[in-house]
Amino acid sequence: YYSVLAVVLRTSNESPSTDEFNKVELSCLIESISTTNPRIEWKKITNNKPSYVYFDKKISGDLENRAVIREPATLVITNATRSDTAKYRCEVTAATDAKSFDEIVINLVVRVKPVVPKCSVPKSVPFGKSAELSCVEEEGFPKSHYQWFKNSEEIPDDPKTSLKFFNSSYTLNTGTGTLVSMGVHVFGQGHTRGP
Repeated sequence: YYSVLAVVLRTSNESPSTDEFNKVELSCLIESISTTNPRIEWKKITNNKPSYVYFDKKISGDLENRAVIREPATLVITNATRSDTAKYRCEVTAATDAKSFDEIVINLVVRVKPVVPKCSVPKSVPFGKSAELSCVEEEGFPKSHYQWFKNSEEIPDDPKTSLKFFNSSYTLNTGTGTLVSMGVHVFGQGHTRGP
């Protein structure tokens, strides 16, 4: 038995998430190392292109005034914004260790609350023709899901699952916010459900 001199990293959370403007921790823990002053770097990976976040003991880029390093290598973003949603890579180089390099990748999601959707309803529809109602909002992340209501009661995704809507003929897309009634008057209110 002998110990191998190796830098080994781990994280307490590979996929952290937070609400916009909150604090979030990207944990990079050094489990094993013998080098006394390892080189620690953080990179943000957007569209497969890495850019420095922490290099030469300094926070840089758009996190410059919004992040700190908690020793030895954990990155703490103090005021997360939607643009921080990305993959981050913690890299540690230990020159005097036999295995001198290790890295971990952390996938950060910053949730953004939806705003009031913009809805469109046709002014009139000829009797027996289909009508398309839509509600859309672009701010929410992850992408918003939509619910429709008729007389304060939620319209189910599939009318055949409800006695009240069984004879209705419509299609409802909770991902796009679209409700299409097939020659039947199903009018209601649209709402978004945020993260």
